[in-house]
Amino acid sequence: MRNIIAKAQEVFDIEIEGLKTLRDNIDGQFEVLIEKCVETLDNGGKLVIAGIGKSGYIGKKISATLSSVGSPSVFMHPVEALHGDLGLMQSKDILIALSYSGETDELLNILSPAKRLGIPIVAITGDSQSRLAKLSDYCVEMKVPREACPFNLAPTTTTTALLALGDALALVLLQVRGFTKENYGRLHPGGAIGRAVTMTVGDIMRGEDRFAVVNPSTCVKETLFRMTQSRCGCAIIADESECPIGIFTDGDLRRHVEHDVEVLQRPVGDVMTKNPFRVRRSQLAVEVIKLIENKKINDIIVVDDDGKVCGMVDVQDLPGFKLM
Repeated sequence: MRNIIAKAQEVFDIEIEGLKTLRDNIDGQFEVLIEKCVETLDNGGKLVIAGIGKSGYIGKKISATLSSVGSPSVFMHPVEALHGDLGLMQSKDILIALSYSGETDELLNILSPAKRLGIPIVAITGDSQSRLAKLSDYCVEMKVPREACPFNLAPTTTTTALLALGDALALVLLQVRGFTKENYGRLHPGGAIGRAVTMTVGDIMRGEDRFAVVNPSTCVKETLFRMTQSRCGCAIIADESECPIGIFTDGDLRRHVEHDVEVLQRPVGDVMTKNPFRVRRSQLAVEVIKLIENKKINDIIVVDDDGKVCGMVDVQDLPGFKLM
């Protein structure tokens, strides 16, 4: 068993070595690639990714990642391109051709047709002297020391490096072009992530009939009655200006009853938790989720722009919004 684990770790080590080599040798040509992509996208074009074999599989993922973070992209299979899919490319686009050897005939065959369409070509390859590199307008070299394959043949380190380079391309473009979490959410409306970054606290908070607000002089017994009426596990304690100064929960009651059976007659201000967490109604729902997860709390007070109580978020409501 130790031998098996050691072999697996050796694969990781070789691929990590490849990634470090790629990181340390990335140069100005990558900056040129970013500049050309930004220029293309700002001009209304898209990023066309092409590759075959293992590079093709990685190319599909790179294209999908680019599109998901605001850089419109399509994958074009080189063989299908020669039978009509060249129509995917328009004059405003840029072609990014992937081949580690730079000698893949099926990929090379689409370069001349792309040039006739006036489309700039960027090669991403392990050999800057390859035919692909020489036939392209720009070249990003991504040489790695060796494959993880014991025969140094099966694409392993090279595909991992290409995948990482594609992620770098997508995420640098994200930052350079000012793509935001809100933009991301609009492109992912069907998932929990999308909902979390498009919905605001105001969309998920309880309205005024579903939470209790009392002043600090209200007795605990009356506070519990108000909590029951609102079907809520807590009460918000607010001052005369309607700003929150504390919160009182079912858990607080249990903790105090252990030591003081007369607690029901005491002012809730004496037993409340002071300086409770609060969020503004205009904040994103994802910020509430992070607060709940990090602080291990169930109820969060919502305030308006003036700091006055306007709602409450109860963790039990979040599954209904498909946020947890």
